[in-house]
Amino acid sequence: MTKQLSSAADAVLNAYMNNCGWLDGPLEKDYRCAAAVLRAAADQMRYSDQLGLTGFGGYVQAQDQILAIAAELEAQ
Repeated sequence: MTKQLSSAADAVLNAYMNNCGWLDGPLEKDYRCAAAVLRAAADQMRYSDQLGLTGFGGYVQAQDQILAIAAELEAQ
């Protein structure tokens, strides 16, 4: 039996399953696929200083949160 997911990871997995997943519930492959999508999204993020912006420190925090959800899904 898999561990209980956080609400953030559960929301991501539900979005994946509702649009792409199997009808019989999430499988190990589904967890890895959802995590891969999150990692790809996080890799596309740019830090505010790379964009020439100031006052947008949220980019770093959002990337860390996305990567944490991906790691949680991969651990299933």
